[in-house]
Amino acid sequence: MLKLEERVDSLEAIFGRFIINNDRTIRRLEQMMTNMRHQADQDREQTNQILAEMRQQADQDREQTNQILAEMRQQAAQDREQTDQRFAQMQQQAERDRRELNKKWGELANRLGTVAEDIVAPNLPRIAREQFGCPAEPDDFMVRRWVRHKLDNSKQRDFDVIVVYPDIVLINETKATPRLNYVDDFIEVISEIQGYFPEYQGKTIIPIFAGLFIPDNLLRYLTKHRIYALGMGTETMELLNWEQLTSAKFT
Repeated sequence: MLKLEERVDSLEAIFGRFIINNDRTIRRLEQMMTNMRHQADQDREQTNQILAEMRQQADQDREQTNQILAEMRQQAAQDREQTDQRFAQMQQQAERDRRELNKKWGELANRLGTVAEDIVAPNLPRIAREQFGCPAEPDDFMVRRWVRHKLDNSKQRDFDVIVVYPDIVLINETKATPRLNYVDDFIEVISEIQGYFPEYQGKTIIPIFAGLFIPDNLLRYLTKHRIYALGMGTETMELLNWEQLTSAKFT
């Protein structure tokens, strides 16, 4: 009987300790739950604060972006206005330049008809003297010489410039806008020069085709047919294919 009572007491003691320990555990759990709730509240508060700051920053960024966009639109409008003004000024200047260019072209067109007299003719005696060793003064100097073919009355020809020396005659054809067919006509005329001027028999005929600008293909064509090309050089008019025609390698 005594042993049974001892066992009961022991069980009661153990149960008491269990209750005490369990109560402590419960209190610790409750404390932990309280701490977790407190931490969760702090985290929530920090999260809300961060979100609020983010919203505030987003609002500020949006406001700055809108301000920048407004400034960009304003600047674009100003640039467009300035561009329109500059374009209008450019159009006005272009119109003035066009009128001025047309005026100059008109003046030039009026002068092109006298290229032979005003530009080519004054250079031919110098070229004859410097390039071909002719005397200082020619025997005859003719500009716009009209002549009929001596053997065929149906043919007549207007020669731009003719410069006559004792042994040499320079026959010039001048074109403001040189073309291949003009050269072909000149070649045909040179082949009949004795028919137009029988008095030049025995003289060396030097054909010179002149133009303000002679393109490369036409220059090669003239050289091929041994016709001197007279065009604008760096300072004055000069024979553009002089070296080719006087070279021993020319074929």
